[in-house]
Order: sequence, then structure tokens, then C-alpha cells
Amino acid sequence: MARADGSVRTRRSAAGFQTYLAPLLRATALTPRMLRLTVGGGSLRGFRAGLAADERVKLFFGEPGGEPPALPEIGPWGLRYPEGAVVPHARSYTVRRFDTDTGELDIDFVVHGDGRAARWALDARPGDVLGIAGPSGGHDLSPQADLHLLAGDESALPAIATMLERLPEGARAHAIVEVADADEEQQLPQGPGVSVQWVHRGPGPHAQDTPLERAVRELPWPGGLVHAWVAGEAGSVRRIRRHLREERGLGRTELTASGYWRQGMTVEQWVAVEDPNEL
Repeated sequence: MARADGSVRTRRSAAGFQTYLAPLLRATALTPRMLRLTVGGGSLRGFRAGLAADERVKLFFGEPGGEPPALPEIGPWGLRYPEGAVVPHARSYTVRRFDTDTGELDIDFVVHGDGRAARWALDARPGDVLGIAGPSGGHDLSPQADLHLLAGDESALPAIATMLERLPEGARAHAIVEVADADEEQQLPQGPGVSVQWVHRGPGPHAQDTPLERAVRELPWPGGLVHAWVAGEAGSVRRIRRHLREERGLGRTELTASGYWRQGMTVEQWVAVEDPNEL
């Protein structure tokens, strides 16, 4: 909770994750559909992130302008909230940037649609408080790979950006990113050996055989060892994964595929009918 001196209490869970209550410092529109929230400052003392690509935090949302969200303990049982606490909405997001000098944490939100996290991001004002647990995860960009293939829609764009920033020296990478239109393209790191291919979905929802899927299938396949990372809409990710496994011959250690959301479902509905990790 916030203290009289303006600092914010942290809490360490039984699993070793530390949780924080961090105020919103500012919101920055990156594109018409992508909003960056910067939180933290002194409230994130002890937070350690930015050391690896694709690190994640779990965010806990209260009501904008209202009381801070309850912080859980995190253990082998999952999340355990204090007795009588209002259980907040919680979602996992990529750590886009963490500045150890200022304690500022950047999280990028896709804000089209009517998701609860997106509504919070749009409605929040400086001083509104997010709950944070983590960080966790991180993707290993092997220096042994001859090419890193990174493919995803806008929900995967923050993670792709962190991977391009942390490529091993001399590594080659090709990123394919599907967004709605040219207004959603962002400036991504492009050093020697790095190429970025933008594909546009146009108006309307995702459908089977998306521009992302077509771009992956049509990619001239390089020789040597390819490591692929794919994330975004679960149905599209599943089909790309099948293509890379069955037609390109990638093994389990050469392919990471993650569904971040499911077309036509809330996350609660999706989790109720299938495991997002079972693609």
C-alpha cells in the first residue's frame, strides 16, 4: 500500500516472486492502437528486469482512480489473496523496458477492442496504481542459430522488439509482424543481419490464412540452423507451428510458439475450454 511519504509497499510471495504497487507516471501513444504505460519510480526498488529478451510480469488491475488492487501471494497453489480482498483482474505482459537508474518500467498495451486491461490503460491517469509481480520468463537467443525467425501480430510486437535488441553479436534475424495497417508499424532495432517484414491485416477480425501465416509459408527458407519464435492469436500460431514442424522440420528445441489471445473469446472463456500452452 502507499505510505505517507509516497513510497509504495512491496510484498514477497512464498514462491520468491516479489510483488509491487506502482503508480502510473505517464502514458505515451506509440501508434493509434498501441499505448505505452510507464510506471514505477521509487516504488520498484528491488525490481530486476531488462536482463533478457521476452521477460514477463503479471499485472493486477484495480479501478482507475480507485483503491490499489490487492496483492496476492504466489506459490505452487497459484495466486492466494488476503481473506476478504476483492480479487483484481490479472494479465501477463512483456517487459518492454526497465531503467535501473530511474526505476521506470514500460509496458506496451494493444488498445483496440474492449478488453479489461486495454480499458484500464486507456482510462488510467498519472497516480493510478498497478499491481505487478515478477519478472519471470525470458527467451534464450542461441548464438548457434544461423537465423532467428520471429513472427507475431501486434500483441507479440513488444517481445519481438526486446529480442531484436538482445540478439547475440553477429546473429541474423528476420522478423515478420502482422499489424492492422501502415499506421501501426513501429521503429524496430535493425542492425547488420536483421530484417523486418511488415504485413497488413486490414480492417476486420483475424481470419484463417492470415497475412502472417502466408508470409511465414512464403519465406524463402535459408540453409543452416533456424530457431523460430512465434506468438499472437492462438489459432494462427497453431497453424504456423504445424507448418514449421511438419513442412520445415523444426524440432522442439528449435521452435517456441505461444498463443497470447483467441479470436472471438475473452481470456477467461479461452482458458476455460483449452490450455493456452497446448498449441
